[in-house]
Amino acid sequence: MNDNRKIFVVIIAILVVGLAVVSYFLVQKSNENEEMAVLFEIEKEEMENEYSTFANQYEELQVQINNDSLQIKLEREKLKTQRLLEELRQTKSTNAAEIARLKKELRTVRAVMRSYVLQIDSLNQLNQALVTENKKVKAQYREAAQQMTKLSEEKEELNQKVALAAQLDATGITLEMKNKRGKETDKLKRATKLAIGFKIAKNATAQTGERCIYVRIMRPNGDILAKGSDTTFEYENRQLQYSIRKYIEYTGEEQDATVYWDVEEFLSPGVYTVYLFADGNMIGSQEFDLK
Repeated sequence: MNDNRKIFVVIIAILVVGLAVVSYFLVQKSNENEEMAVLFEIEKEEMENEYSTFANQYEELQVQINNDSLQIKLEREKLKTQRLLEELRQTKSTNAAEIARLKKELRTVRAVMRSYVLQIDSLNQLNQALVTENKKVKAQYREAAQQMTKLSEEKEELNQKVALAAQLDATGITLEMKNKRGKETDKLKRATKLAIGFKIAKNATAQTGERCIYVRIMRPNGDILAKGSDTTFEYENRQLQYSIRKYIEYTGEEQDATVYWDVEEFLSPGVYTVYLFADGNMIGSQEFDLK
């Protein structure tokens, strides 16, 4: 009877631990989804502010001019802007296709507004009242711009969190020297190949599919081992030379990878550093003292 109770207690303990682990992962996923939802909502709010600002500006411009033809055009553009604003307000922030369409329309509204402002300025028919109204419009625009800047900063912060969570991570980086028979050697002068192994860590938020891994092997003197001058990739708005390039099919699960460097040059003993890059990010590095 006591044995049965012990078994029962153990089973209950295992179930509790399992439930805790599942709950942790569900909370993590829920937090990521909430961050994405907030990000989309901020972007939609930014667009609503800008549409509303442009609609108000058209109305202010109508008050400031006496040109009937231009008045009609401004009225037409104001109504169009108000219609697009209403469509945006009725669109869910998760409707990516509709948000993209309205963002494109917003670019057109912005360009048209600039053209009308230039036309009105070129007429040179504004009086002191117009100057006063312009100051009011500019103040409103500055206020809206400040609000949009704040929203943009919040969105950028969330973007950085999402991007960081989705970034690949290379761990367990190793470097083995192989002789001409393919056997491991501890003497650099006998090495004909350098075998570099690493693991791409599991990441449920990272995009799956084909990924390109760039490996840079830096000599003790700071030079990069490379087979040609055209072996480069972009990193932080500049071109870096790589030693080895490897394509992998990333599934989101942890996976091993190995790349090889054929030794065709003299390699002096010292500390060699291996850097790994993917998707414009450095995902791992490790130093090796080769004798």
